Amino acid sequence: MELISVIVPCYNEQESLPLFYDEIRRVSAEMQKENDVAFEYIFVNDGSRDDTLKILRDMARGDERVRYVSFSRNFGKEAAMYAGLEHAEGDYVVILDADLQHPPKYIPEMYGYVKSGEYDCAGTRRVSRKGEPKLLSFFARKFYKIINSISQTEIVDGAQDFRFMKRKMVDAILDMPEYNRFSKGIFSWVGFNTKYIEVENTERVAGTTTWNFWKLFKYSLEGIFAFSLAPLAVPAFLGVLFMLIAFVTALVVIIRAIAFDGILTCFAMLIAAIFFVVGVQLFCMGIVAQYISKIYMDAKGRPIYIAAETEKDKK
Repeated sequence: MELISVIVPCYNEQESLPLFYDEIRRVSAEMQKENDVAFEYIFVNDGSRDDTLKILRDMARGDERVRYVSFSRNFGKEAAMYAGLEHAEGDYVVILDADLQHPPKYIPEMYGYVKSGEYDCAGTRRVSRKGEPKLLSFFARKFYKIINSISQTEIVDGAQDFRFMKRKMVDAILDMPEYNRFSKGIFSWVGFNTKYIEVENTERVAGTTTWNFWKLFKYSLEGIFAFSLAPLAVPAFLGVLFMLIAFVTALVVIIRAIAFDGILTCFAMLIAAIFFVVGVQLFCMGIVAQYISKIYMDAKGRPIYIAAETEKDKK
């Protein structure tokens, strides 16, 4: 019998948890009728300030499939997902939110894709942002365009954290214990064949979201800094630009002096000299930044490669 681990990050979800628990048990029961599978539910309490932990304790007492990890404080959803992956014992692992914005009804379809052997992972991808503030939707779309243009890791526009993965993909993710995590990028970086199910945006079933524009903005910066070295090239680019401005300014001043009055404008030459010196400094900073980028990538401790399959898997 195959075990499916369901990981659910929770932060102040006292209103959503009972509804989610009823729905995930219903979906699990239907799957068990048609497939030889068992379930475990791993809830990660991310320092909630309401009765989330109390509800989890009651659920664990009444259902042996329920397990939970409770943080000492709020560490964030990324930490909660990683903790869930560490504690999951299943042959398959699924991550989804407790607010039912990731409807459990898609789990059987995900299982079907992964079980077929054609895919190692199945995830959901939002094709609309109905119900989301227009300004937030605009910046979200721009973020995906920017990061995909400056990063070698492709991040699918609209891809959610709602994922159904094989154990080997989970193990690959756990081999990346970096502190500053951006799971959407990590899911793509480890590779493996992924099937995306297109879904409409689903609003929370209860409670209020803790995400706001500022938090999402900081999270997007985490993604850019974690999966792109382009920001480190900015000083070198500015350095070249400033030196070019200095060269053009000096050239214009010299030509003007020769062609007209034969007098060099000291102020203009001073400005050109300042631009040139600043340009050289920025260019040198850019060179240093490139070496820092190499140290930065090594410090992450990511594996050099990940083997998806060997001859042993076919025996």
